[in-house]
Amino acid sequence: MNGTLVKEFFEGRKLFIYLPPSYETSREKFPVVYVQDGGDLFDPHQNNSLVRLERMFARGELGELLLVGIEPKNRLDEYTPWYAKALSDKYADFGGQGFNYLSFLVEKLKPYIDREYKTDSRRQQTGMIGASLGGLISIYAAYLYPNVFGKIGSISGSFWYEGFIDFMQSKTVDPGLKIYMDVGSIEGIEKQNIQKEMVSRTKEAYTILMNNGLTRERLEFVLEEGTPHARIFFSRRFPRAVKWLYSNETVS
Repeated sequence: MNGTLVKEFFEGRKLFIYLPPSYETSREKFPVVYVQDGGDLFDPHQNNSLVRLERMFARGELGELLLVGIEPKNRLDEYTPWYAKALSDKYADFGGQGFNYLSFLVEKLKPYIDREYKTDSRRQQTGMIGASLGGLISIYAAYLYPNVFGKIGSISGSFWYEGFIDFMQSKTVDPGLKIYMDVGSIEGIEKQNIQKEMVSRTKEAYTILMNNGLTRERLEFVLEEGTPHARIFFSRRFPRAVKWLYSNETVS
């Protein structure tokens, strides 16, 4: 890895920040991707996502960018848009604090990052991405803050969440956004609850976005054959998602 990892705390929340290879020497400002679940998708001790991204930088396939991994305080609360009962007695209910979490990102964290780092703060250079419930809250951000986040990535997003498909059907999304979605073809196959509909719900969400006016140039859907719902596959698809979101983009 040729870039730099910075670990710091902001308002009691751990941040895992990646600065690209030319960050210290360049006068340029860099695009920023806000990533759910801390460094799970790009921590070099857990996966090779950063190595793959840096190869893309070196080959000119992707411009250099910053990654800001945000550690959740309670992901069952912060990554859910409204309250819902737990799917199992093993877990607590979903707290539905997503609105407050996204408000924190927009009103406090993003201004701090833009102030302390060399960022291109324009919306088309600002992205949000996450996996599972992190993918759900990222799509929720597309509806709440399309003027802040111009690029959204949902890796195996939890579209099974109670009421979320209905929410998407009742709202319209900004057709100027760029949205990446994916899911493994056997996700949820072993489940007996609503999570067994992982694949069908993701396809339905994709159709809703298409019907909202997002063209194929601005909406990507990937069905990865033979892969279950697991972090190893989330991080493996992460570089591809970032590349699609940030390649060949006309900034506005």
